[in-house]
Amino acid sequence: MAGVAIEERTGEGALTWRGGFGRLWTAAVISRFGDALRASALPLIAVRLTDDPLAIASVTACGYLPWLLFGLLGGALADRVDQRRAMWAVDTARGLLVAGFAVAVALGHASMPLLLTLAFALTTLQTLFDNAATALLPVLVPGDALGGANARLMTGQQIAGGLLAGPFVPLLLAAGAFLPFVADAGTYLAAAALVASLRIGPPRREHRPASTLRADVRDGLRVLWRDRALRAVCLATLLCNIGMGALIATLVLHVTRWLHGGNAEFAAAMTAYSAGSIAGGFLAQRMARRAGRVRALLLGGAVQTAALLLVGGVRHLAALLVGMLLLGAMGMVWNVNQVTLMQQRSPGPMVGRIAAAFRTASTSGAPLGALLGGAVGRLYGLNGPALFTAALFALAVATLIPASRSDVSVGAPRDGAVTAHGTR
Repeated sequence: MAGVAIEERTGEGALTWRGGFGRLWTAAVISRFGDALRASALPLIAVRLTDDPLAIASVTACGYLPWLLFGLLGGALADRVDQRRAMWAVDTARGLLVAGFAVAVALGHASMPLLLTLAFALTTLQTLFDNAATALLPVLVPGDALGGANARLMTGQQIAGGLLAGPFVPLLLAAGAFLPFVADAGTYLAAAALVASLRIGPPRREHRPASTLRADVRDGLRVLWRDRALRAVCLATLLCNIGMGALIATLVLHVTRWLHGGNAEFAAAMTAYSAGSIAGGFLAQRMARRAGRVRALLLGGAVQTAALLLVGGVRHLAALLVGMLLLGAMGMVWNVNQVTLMQQRSPGPMVGRIAAAFRTASTSGAPLGALLGGAVGRLYGLNGPALFTAALFALAVATLIPASRSDVSVGAPRDGAVTAHGTR
């Protein structure tokens, strides 16, 4: 029965900062501040070591590759372990890794192999952390408040990572190339302490027959594939991530070579993206309430396509800033509604596995996108990756159109999750 739109629960329940959400939010915001310092500093250090676009793009590719190798395993583990303990243990390990890298940079031992190794190791640990965090949030907040909780988490992260951290990057690099990594290590350890202090009981596991990790992974993939809405959103997100991998991997070259800018202009572009993301955090729930979550994704993807055409087609810093602002705003709308859709449509005991299946499938193209971005930049010019990304976003929007018209009934199982039962 075509013509019936997919509608999700978009009402916002009573979201309180108590019950652990406030500490989780603080941990996420502090950690994002340090991540932004590191994420901005790494490509700038890479540019000092090499001017090969493909080599620089490889740093981004290594930052995505572990999702292909370990993402599904991380989700299966997240549903089996105490998510709180897993998160603080992972953050502690990441803090120690980044601290070691800061020492190497301070001693003048930075190299491309070391950058690649760090990016790979941090993302390997992130596969467990992110899936555990996705599964933990529904424990801390009511199911109908998930949209608001996700919006507040992501908006807070963007304020810390963009508006607050971005302007500090050139200053820290000028004072010492190792300082952004020292700060990042400190934020990881602070976040670990906050998560460890959460006062929640041990996770309640429903009795189920013993199964292997492989069987758990297969179950997550099966549920994702059978849900028409999640399947379409996952494919669209895959296309977008291929494009974003290409854009992110080459953005430093777009700014410093094609626009003839410097560190300050690169930081301004990242700040514009973060400012847009903050605005998008306030728009995400409003758009979902008016149009439904899938249609909000459609609109967001269309605006992002136009923004990318502006970035790649107009050789002026103002065009870059406006484009990044719009890209960030609609990117936040996309992320909030995508994650909330997944949490609400997943059975409670399977959130970690379904989140892992979704993330692994949707991010699997990012390493390829990063390498494609380097190749496109080398062959067709340094504005080529932005135009390439625009084409992929347009294709993603087209992919979502059938899903927004599908007839998918939504039921509420006893565990409070929302699960779709529709035609395959």
